[in-house]
Amino acid sequence: MTVLIKTHVIMNKTLYLVDGSSYLFRAFFSPGLNRLKSEDGHPTGVMYGVTNMLQRMLDEYGPEYMVVVFDAKGKTFRHDMYAEYKANRPPMPDELRMQLQPTKDLVEAMGIPILEVPHVEADDVIGTLVKKAETLGIETLVSTSDKDLAQLVSDHVTLVNTMSDYVMDEAGVMEKFGVRPDQIIDYLALIGDSSDNIPGVNKVGPKTAVKWLQEYETVDNIIAHADDFKGKVGEYLRAGIDQLKLSRELVVIKKDCEVDYQVGDFKLSNRNISALSQIGKKFGMKRFAELDEAKDAPKTPQKQIEYTCIQDMATLQQWLDKIKSKGLVAFDLETDSLNPIGANIIGMSFSCEEEQAAYIPIAHETSEDQLDLTTVLNAVVPVLQAVDVIGQHFKYDLNVLSNYGINITSQKFDTMLESYVFNASVTRHDMDSLAALYLDKKTVKYEDICGKGAKQTPFAQVSIADATHYAAEDADITFQLHHALWQQLKETDQRAIFTDLEMPLVACLAGMEQTGVLIDRVELARQSKHLELCMNKLTLQAYDLAGKEFNLGSPKQLQVILFEEQGIPVLKKTATGQASTAEDVLQDLSADYELPAVILEYRSLSKLKSTYTDKLPLEINAKTGRVHTSYHQAVAITGRLSSSNPNLQNIPIRTEEGRKVRKAFIAPEGWLLMAADYSQIELRIMAHLSQDENLLNAFNQGVDVHSQTASQVFDTPLDEVSGEQRRAAKAINFGLMYGMSAFGLGKQLHIGRKEASNYMKQYFAQYPKVKGFIDSVKTQAAEQGYLDTLFGRRLYFPEINNRNARVRAGAERAAINAPMQGTAADIIKKAMLAIHDELKGADDIKVIMQVHDELVFEVKQEVAEQWAHKVKSIMEQVVKLDVPLVVDYGIGENWDEAH
Repeated sequence: MTVLIKTHVIMNKTLYLVDGSSYLFRAFFSPGLNRLKSEDGHPTGVMYGVTNMLQRMLDEYGPEYMVVVFDAKGKTFRHDMYAEYKANRPPMPDELRMQLQPTKDLVEAMGIPILEVPHVEADDVIGTLVKKAETLGIETLVSTSDKDLAQLVSDHVTLVNTMSDYVMDEAGVMEKFGVRPDQIIDYLALIGDSSDNIPGVNKVGPKTAVKWLQEYETVDNIIAHADDFKGKVGEYLRAGIDQLKLSRELVVIKKDCEVDYQVGDFKLSNRNISALSQIGKKFGMKRFAELDEAKDAPKTPQKQIEYTCIQDMATLQQWLDKIKSKGLVAFDLETDSLNPIGANIIGMSFSCEEEQAAYIPIAHETSEDQLDLTTVLNAVVPVLQAVDVIGQHFKYDLNVLSNYGINITSQKFDTMLESYVFNASVTRHDMDSLAALYLDKKTVKYEDICGKGAKQTPFAQVSIADATHYAAEDADITFQLHHALWQQLKETDQRAIFTDLEMPLVACLAGMEQTGVLIDRVELARQSKHLELCMNKLTLQAYDLAGKEFNLGSPKQLQVILFEEQGIPVLKKTATGQASTAEDVLQDLSADYELPAVILEYRSLSKLKSTYTDKLPLEINAKTGRVHTSYHQAVAITGRLSSSNPNLQNIPIRTEEGRKVRKAFIAPEGWLLMAADYSQIELRIMAHLSQDENLLNAFNQGVDVHSQTASQVFDTPLDEVSGEQRRAAKAINFGLMYGMSAFGLGKQLHIGRKEASNYMKQYFAQYPKVKGFIDSVKTQAAEQGYLDTLFGRRLYFPEINNRNARVRAGAERAAINAPMQGTAADIIKKAMLAIHDELKGADDIKVIMQVHDELVFEVKQEVAEQWAHKVKSIMEQVVKLDVPLVVDYGIGENWDEAH
């Protein structure tokens, strides 16, 4: 086999190898891309996706030598070895096949070499080039999402996944897979690969494979000791030795292919602007169609737009008249702080027509030629109230305007939320990311004009010219994004979720953030002191158990004490091959050993102290005397809200010390806190969606569903179910709804896998339609790549057909729970909106927090009970299911008492 590479051509350079086949499938299965088509209906999503990823490689790494390797058409040598190789893989979809050649034409026109070698796969070509480059001392970076290529990683070879930005060196392979790069072949042989129809060993998954390889190092050694393996898995191993050897041959990447190329041939050339433009026009791809054919530059030129800077009232009035005539405007504020509570306005921009926008500088230190803020607000706000306003993360702008006593009620669109509703998982929903994905435009970023880090320039000190282009572009891009995304929402029937739920919620959340919550500094200081005393006691206890003093926060010292000095068995290793002291490991060890349990408790208290009791007082706003958390609508793919500064969702409630933190959330004098919480809402949604008679009957008849499950699983009369049995049944009810396996359930209940499997059989015997529902959800998610909540919110699972079994299994677990969690998120949002409407004009109650399925209110003492009953009624009646929604409420002087 011949590999011709000129060593002098790229000595001391890096060779960049792109797994083109991996890129093709990642782009094809990306929900945000697979709907893109030209005007005549030709799909273009793969063409966009592959060129986007390649451009990102060019921008981030600036390679000089790079080649994209594609699988050649036809069968490979592996089919000769094993006729069933890839036999279960469906034929290439027509929509992908139609884009193959145009994609390759685009790649070549971008100046990037392409390589295909018959009778071998792209992996083998990459392996061959890697080996030769490595022998010549040339660094190689391989861009792929294919786990098989991890076997190539070495001191000189690194993998990068451009979709996730995950860079994998030798330590990274160990961290991701639990084995070294030189063990990856044996690891893959043991677990097999269903997508390639590689058999592996029956019932051997990643965890078992890692365990065996940690003990026996190689498959050869495992085979040599096959008689030592006990139980069923030993039988499977011995019965499958021949197919294990075959599997190993199939997963080995060849490194001696006929690649009659010189690496010098992989030098990037200038873009062929004429060819790119021609392809772009043919398929309606604006980024390529509009290239200037007279230029032959390596990067796509982007038109510089001249925006307007408004520095006098006459010009402002002209723009306001134009905005009123259009009836729709994109509006954006520039401020001096990321925290909207107390932020000051530096300027504002708006756009009501594509590529036309204006900026009003107000408080820049670089110019005296600016309009007065009060004058501008008096002129602009009435116009904004009279038209439909588009924003990008408009809740921030609402909060800033509230500092000036202004409440904009005309916000109709938010491009961040339009993108989130269209596809929560396709990308981040910031303006720059959305512009790149949906408009194919590169925007000016804040760091481009202000710099980064400690030397970052305040926006007030940016020149008027730079500020105008940056700020006006924000409004222009927001205007363009709205039109692009609004059409996408129409095509996928997602407009109702946006207009009826997400967009109205913006004002509701903004009001909650502006109100904030009162925090008791004294109580937190007392708790911090108490936690410190408890930690000191645990430290002394740990010293006593270890027989010496050591740093409880040092994983390295803990490794020595636990695994070397005390001889406790190593359950898991870190990326560097050291014994792991991670929380899940200590949790498993604490069942049998006291010191790991003490360390766990110490860590828990330490985190509680640093994250909450010490930090919460620092979050109190000096002006309001309250803590103002930020709620995030566009983060969780299920539709749930999250929060930060502080993160209210993660305050521990399962431990006594964690629950005490809620005591520091207090009501002002004359007021009380009232908390209203949906009871078992996801289980109730499961009953409604699955239509399982036993589950429906339990909820409709007021039977405790956990006790009912315990009665069946443990074969115990309902009235004799013990508290311990009910707790186990609760874990089963929720665990199976979250897609938990027998292994996971056994681990949670501290029982064997066989016993856990038995419990699962009993559970599904009692609730047979739940099993049918779970199976149908997995099938539907795999077939269409998404699921809908009860109210039509679309939840995508881009990894549901991933070739990596572990990744695919994770996506399946997420899919199983998504209809319940997503529907629960929609229900509490509907409840928040209904309550928001009910509270308008009321001065004796305020919504101050939302945490999971719970709402927290400040309410005047004398009307607390009346409002509690009214809120409970609204929340229970907001939607109609085939089982009743039940809301529990409590009232007290602090959140702990009210919960």
